[in-house]
Amino acid sequence: MNQVDYLRISLIDRCNFRCQYCMPEGAELDYILKQQLLTDAELLTLIQEVFIPVGFTRFRLTGGEPLLRPGVVDLVHAIASFPQTQDLSMTTNAFLLASMAQNLYDAGLRRINISLDSLDPDIFDQIIGNRGRSRWQNVWEGIQQAYHVGFNPLKLNVVIIPGVNDHEVLDLAALSIDKQWHVRFIEFMPIGNSQLFGDRGWVSSEQLRQQIRERWGLTESQVCGSGPADVFQIPGAKGTLGFISQMSECFCDRCNRMRLSADGWLRPCLLNESEQLDLKTALRAGVSTAKLREQVRHLLAMKPEINFKGRDTGTIGVYSRTMSQIGG
Repeated sequence: MNQVDYLRISLIDRCNFRCQYCMPEGAELDYILKQQLLTDAELLTLIQEVFIPVGFTRFRLTGGEPLLRPGVVDLVHAIASFPQTQDLSMTTNAFLLASMAQNLYDAGLRRINISLDSLDPDIFDQIIGNRGRSRWQNVWEGIQQAYHVGFNPLKLNVVIIPGVNDHEVLDLAALSIDKQWHVRFIEFMPIGNSQLFGDRGWVSSEQLRQQIRERWGLTESQVCGSGPADVFQIPGAKGTLGFISQMSECFCDRCNRMRLSADGWLRPCLLNESEQLDLKTALRAGVSTAKLREQVRHLLAMKPEINFKGRDTGTIGVYSRTMSQIGG
């Protein structure tokens, strides 16, 4: 079991996209009310007085869409300023990124993951549930601006949905050839939209790798991430291709992360909803941070048994929160 030192922090559960694999089409989501969100002060207290003391040194800011969080640049600066912070990153859909990239970089953010599931504007808008003016160009400009201000390498996250964007695998993989961009193919999961998952199914990472192998060849990369991705490279490419295979390959024993929801629930496993801690309610009730550290340490010790490989003891069937509400 890896040392668990990586915390994914959802800043907000709202999103300006409604991606098919993240939210069921037409579903009415009960968004967290503002007063139920962790405040900036509460979040920084938990990071500084609970998570850092128990060994967390790497943080990723997620959502919903984290750039919708008011004051997000100031939050980035505060977290980056903790001397124990070894790594701070963000996952975004990049729709608002072009105008914010420089400020985020100046605040101390150095790594960024951007969701890009299609290079075809029409398919992109279909996936994100957009029926108005196309949003693809805004996202592409956000990617270009992030690269320009210094997010290098940057990562592009791709979820392949059979019959929707599976014909674009080679075009998306080719983005790693000329720039130091790391493309990450993520297997479609049943959490966000179980109905679509049941209708479409999923494509295994090995099937994607085989397509790429037949076109260019594929070698294992010497650039290894600290997460669950298996990293490869097209020969001669500047960037890499990662494959996150949570459906076809169990990597629970490599899991090094926990997730904190926007309303303060600490979740030890993405695919298992058992054994969560409500840190916000405890904090507001006056429970000491020393007591919260003790509870988090206990949950860390239990994590190997909570991981999804023990799925018979975890969540079965419908998940109570969508992917956007969990923070990915």
